[in-house]
Parts: sequence; structure tokens; C-alpha cells
Amino acid sequence: MFDHFSPPSLFLSFVLLLRSRSLSPSPSLSLALSLLLLMPLTCRGRVRGLEPSRGDVDDALGNGTICLTPVPLCLLQLLNKTEEFEEAVRRVLKDVRLDNDVVVSVFETNIRVLGGLLGGHSMAVMLKGGGQHMLWYEDELLHMARDLGLRLLPAFNTSSGLPYPRINLRHGVVGPETRTGTETDTCTACAGTIILEFAALSRFTGDPVFEAHARRALDFLWEKRQRNSNLVGTTINIHSGEWVRRDSGVGAGIDSYYEYLLKAYVLLGDDQFLQRFNIHYASIMKYISQPPLLLDVHIHKPRLPARTWMDSLLAFFPGLQVLKGDIRPAIETHEMLYQVTRKHNFLPEAFTTDFQVHWAQHPLRPEFAESTYFLYKATRDPYYLDVGRTVLENLNRFARVPCGFRCYEGTCNGLLFLAEMFKYLFLLFAEDEDLPFDVEDYVFTTEAHLLPLSLSTALRSNELDDANFEWTCPNTRLLFPDPAYPRSLREPIRSAVDKSCPRPAPPREAGLGRAPLRAQDFMANSPEHLELLRRMGVSLIHLKDGRVQLVQHASQAVSAVAAEDGMRFMQEMMELSSQQQKEQLPPRAVQIISHPFLGRVVLTAGPAQFGMDLSKSSLGVRGFVAVVEPYSGCSELTNAEFVAGRIALLQRGQCMFAEKARHIQKAGAIGGIVIDDNEGSSSDTAPLFQMAGDGRSTDDVTLPLLFLFHKEGSILLQALKEHREVEVLLSEKARDRATPDQSQFTTQEQEFAGEEPGRSEAGLSNDTPSSAEEGPVEDDSSKSQSVDSLMADWQEDLEAFKQMEKDEL
Repeated sequence: MFDHFSPPSLFLSFVLLLRSRSLSPSPSLSLALSLLLLMPLTCRGRVRGLEPSRGDVDDALGNGTICLTPVPLCLLQLLNKTEEFEEAVRRVLKDVRLDNDVVVSVFETNIRVLGGLLGGHSMAVMLKGGGQHMLWYEDELLHMARDLGLRLLPAFNTSSGLPYPRINLRHGVVGPETRTGTETDTCTACAGTIILEFAALSRFTGDPVFEAHARRALDFLWEKRQRNSNLVGTTINIHSGEWVRRDSGVGAGIDSYYEYLLKAYVLLGDDQFLQRFNIHYASIMKYISQPPLLLDVHIHKPRLPARTWMDSLLAFFPGLQVLKGDIRPAIETHEMLYQVTRKHNFLPEAFTTDFQVHWAQHPLRPEFAESTYFLYKATRDPYYLDVGRTVLENLNRFARVPCGFRCYEGTCNGLLFLAEMFKYLFLLFAEDEDLPFDVEDYVFTTEAHLLPLSLSTALRSNELDDANFEWTCPNTRLLFPDPAYPRSLREPIRSAVDKSCPRPAPPREAGLGRAPLRAQDFMANSPEHLELLRRMGVSLIHLKDGRVQLVQHASQAVSAVAAEDGMRFMQEMMELSSQQQKEQLPPRAVQIISHPFLGRVVLTAGPAQFGMDLSKSSLGVRGFVAVVEPYSGCSELTNAEFVAGRIALLQRGQCMFAEKARHIQKAGAIGGIVIDDNEGSSSDTAPLFQMAGDGRSTDDVTLPLLFLFHKEGSILLQALKEHREVEVLLSEKARDRATPDQSQFTTQEQEFAGEEPGRSEAGLSNDTPSSAEEGPVEDDSSKSQSVDSLMADWQEDLEAFKQMEKDEL
């Protein structure tokens, strides 16, 4: 690439005129785009060997020998800078070399360099066809693209067909001189974001080898999806195909895999890509999408959250939803992202589910601008022009330096992403007459390079009148006939992110009736309280993880005074929740002490804020378990005689915990265990759950009540299914199996099972407590096999989540 350079001669400065219908007068903002890997703080270019190594970052950027920033040549033509485009092409052909002895990222080189060369070739062919410019052009950029494609092909020489993450442009991946080829893992996006560029290269050149390799990689990823959830993990072993990281989302590590499935259908016309995307999309909307949030989950347990924060790369997803035609969730998620942007000036590299900064850096990523453009294209709502103006103003205010733009809250080179951001912002504000060609005839790659739809080999009917269809965006006039509808989607999200304190309450008018509902008095099962919430514009939402969330829509309150009451109620509820979190009780233990477990299985349980305090009992509560009927425990038990004297098992849901406790206590139970009905929940990944009362006095509840998440509860239910009787100990903490009291566990269990205390089966001695402990384990290993298997799976998931916590974004 560029071995030497003269920084002043390699800058292009563009002026962007914002023709916003909502802005008057139209502001003029200038953005500088560099033809170098520029260091904007020192105003120097970055050259390999002269600057300290930055490891993976330099691999992605070509180690200073591949000029990634100038390669989006199509941007120049999009700006109708034909002379500058022609000169840039000549400079690339003159100065750029591809045979460097340098290790580069296969993924980054494909989407930036190969995609840029192909986009530039598309523009050159279009200009030459006009008969006025680029008449000298003889597919030189395409020849360079083919040369680069051939240099990347050896990366696909794996048993799976998934590419190595890095390759040496001169030596490939074979031999020690390559300094690569030892990697075993790659991200899903890295392996699945090849098809557009490689298919375009094949169809431009007539050589099918490139498209064939990209399809093979996509086929392998599809086969390795988790068949129950239809989700893919974040990191995969390129040799075995095993998932290394099993968390799944739409952000970092996976994002453009989904994008390329849908866009491959648009560009190539192959229905298989659309079918696969639709299957993935249905699962995304079922498990990952919790509007307006997009939360990572575990692919084998998709109801189980994998982390409590989101990354900025998922900001592309609303734009993809527009292409899919699913506008409503696109509006909701985009609005959440916009409010987070307003809250922190830029979209943080990662932010928590309560919209606080998790990773305070913004490398000028373009994904949010991309989604803003697509939403404006679909809705023509001038609101999105205001959003774009905010992005531009923040760029100039917080990121601009004398020689370009720097990362916000960081010192990295932001120019790599600025070209794509600039393209989407220009398109957002441009009028049709500003564009030298119709962008509807092209597909945007993940780096906003333009590939022509004419590459498709699919036959299209000539009978269709294009004037009756909007090929890229849905007809929102039919979807949203009410112009205020999008605003109604955005308003509640704005208040949810802002979390602003309520204003002082205005004087209440006489004759308005009862005082507003107080947070400490609220009961979720009270129809009267739910009606009060409705009048205050507060809605109760049941989340997929079993929790309940309160959201206020001030515009839906019956009056301005009721809306103020709702704001005070929400503020009180947040303060009450914060206070309860500070008063967290330590976890309790459910220990299975009967044969064949003998105290080995200890399940972490959450306490209740009422009933018997196990921390004040040295012995705890011990008894055989009994499943109640009805299982919810929300009415008087029909099997009270069986439950009497036992520890009741019952399911979460349908009524308050205190109500359940009163019903099992009336039946004569000595304790209770509530099992979560949210499949996949576990104490390993969710915070300790404390069961609260129902707003009334709970002094009448005297038995202990503990809460088990679904995974721990399943272990107990499976043990009960496989063994005639199961005895447990409810206590503050697990009792040591090695204590002398262990003999009591064993003797009582044998007597209940019909054995005599001195007698053992299969020739095993039962003379001492230690032999009694060892004997049943060996004798009944087959009986406990499924329980052991369940516990092993549980441990496997725990280790996977521990690994996720160690992984960086």
C-alpha cells in the first residue's frame, strides 16, 4: 500500500449542505475525510514500523500498509465529485500494492478493501457507460479485487470451510513465514460476512470459486445453529465447529451475519438466504428482542440472559428491520438508542440495561446513523432529520480536532468509520436531485459500499410496474395511517431512558376523589390498584424472564393531575426498589439429604421477607417434600392430607407469595419451596430473588418459605420423579456431610425405604456411618444417573457464563 506519503496532498475536504425541511436556514458543516490512516491528534499518518504496534487493531487496519480509509471510492461519486473520483482511482492504481508481507484480518480486509475496490469498480463502470468520464478505465480495480480475493482464499482451507481469522497477504496460512494459521476460533460475523463481496467478485469476473467458498462458510454456520432456539453463538471453532462462546445477540460478534443473510437475498435473488434469515429473525424477536431492548441470551437456554449490557454495534439492527419491513420494533429500539445518545452525547461502546455507561468510548461508529437514514427513508418522518442533526452537531462539538475527528472518550483513529458515517448522513439530508445516480439500484454492504442489483441472476417479471412498489422500504402510509402513531411509540421510551425527576405536584383540585396510590401500598393482584395505575398512565409489563416492569405513558393518563400522580408513584417505586436491594437477605439452602443424595446436592435458594427466619434456627426445617394441588398454591389445597407434616412444593405465578404461604400453612405444611416457572432461570446467572409480602401484615405466616430458580427446582423435581420419597433440609446454609449427624440422615432414609438398620443390599456393609454413606452411592448410581447428568449440564452452563464474563466486547 502507501509506502510514503505527503499528508497535505492526501486530504480531501467535503462540504455538506443540510437540506432539511425542518431546519431553517440550512446549516453548512464541513467534514474532512482522509486518504490515510491519519492520527488526528498529531496530524501525522500512521506507517508500519514507525509507530508502536497496537496488536489486533493494527491487524484489522492492515498494519499501516493497507490504506483502508480511501477505499470507499464510491463515496466520491455519490457526492458527484467525478473528477476527484477519477483522480483517486488513478492514485490507488499507482500507489497501492497487495503483495505485502503483512498479517491482516480476513474479515476487515474483505468488507473494507475488497468491498471498496468492488464499489469503486461499480462506479467506474457506470461513469464509463455514460460516455464522458473514465473512458480510459479497463477494469483495473476489478483486477486488483480479484488479486486480493485470491490472496484471501487460502484462509478458507479448513475442514469446516470457515476462514482463518487472519492471513498473510504474501505467504497465506501455510508455513512459519506466514505468522498465522495457528488460530482455532473466529467470530460468527467474521465467518458469515463474506458472501456479498465474494459473490460480487465471482459475478463480475465469471469465476465461481469465490462465491462457492463464501456459501460453504454460510452453510456450515447454518448447520451449526442451535436447533431448538435457531440462534447462533458468538465465537466458533473453525476446525471442530463447536461453539466457544454460546451467548447470542445481534451486536458484536454476530451483527453482520444476520445482515448479510438478508442482503444476500436482495443482491443475489436466492430464496434460501431469505428463508434462513426469517427463521433466525423469528427467534431473535422471540428471545433477544425485549422492546426497546436487545439483550444477549444463551443459545441452549434462550430464556436465560447472558449479560446485562448492550453494545453499540447492535444499532444497525433497526435499519435491518426496516429492510425486513418490521417498522414498529425498529422505531422503538432506534428511539431508545437516540435517547441514550442524547444522555451521553454519543452512543457508548457499551451501556447497561438501565442506560448507564458500561464502556465509555465511542469510535465514531456509523451504525446509528445508518438506522436513522433507513427509518427516514421508510417513514419520511422529519423527526429523523432532527436526529441526524444531533449526530452532526455532536461530531463537530465533541470529536473534531484540527486534523480530523478523534474517538470520543479515547485516542483511537476514528477516520476508519467516519467515511461510512458521512455517507449515511449525506444520504439522510440529500434531495433526489443531489444524487448523481439512483441508490435504489444498489445494495449497501456492511461498510456502505455499493454493489449493483444487476449482479443478480434471478429472473424478474417484466410485467411488474415499479411505480407500484417500493422495493427497499415498506409503504408506511399503509402501515401507519395516523401521523402521530410513530410519536406514540417514542414517547414512553423517552421517559424510560431519561429517568428525570418529577416536577413538584400542582395543587390538587377539590373533588378529585381519593388520594393517589402509594408505592408501599401497591398490590399487583389488586384490580382496584391496576385500575388506579391505568388512570395514572402507568402500565404493568410482564417480562420474558418472569419479572414485572412498570412503565408510565404520561399522555395516556386521564388528566394532567393523574399524570403527575403517576410520576410520583414511579419515583416512589424506584426508591422502594432501591431500598429493598440494600436490604438484601443472604441466600438460603435446600439440601437433599435422603438416599442416594445424602447431603451432596445443595440448591441455592432465595428467602422470603416474611415467615420463619432460618438464620435464627440452628437445626433448620427438615421434611419430605410434597407437590401441592393445585400446583400454583393460589387456592385451598385439594391434597391437604398428603401435604400435612411435609414441605410443600409449588409453582411461582398467578398470586402473591404470602397467599401461597397461607394456603400451605393451613394445609399443615411445615415449610414451602416455590419453584420459578420461567424456564432456564438459574441462581448462577440471575441475582438472588427475595419473595416480598402482599402489602398487608404477614405476622400470621410462621413457616419458612424459600424460592428456587427453574434450573435448581428442576433438579429437585427430577429427584422426586426418580425416587419414591425425597427428604430435604431447609436451612441458613448447607450442613457438612462429614458431621456425625450424617448417620441420622442415612438411618432414617433406610427405615423409610423398608430396609433394616443393620442390613444392606448387594453385599455392602452398613456397620458404620461412613460405609453407609459410601454404599448407597455405588449401589444406586444408575438411579441417580439422570440427576447427575442434569447437574453436569448445569455446571457446564455455569462455566460457560463465567467465560463470558471474562471475554471483552
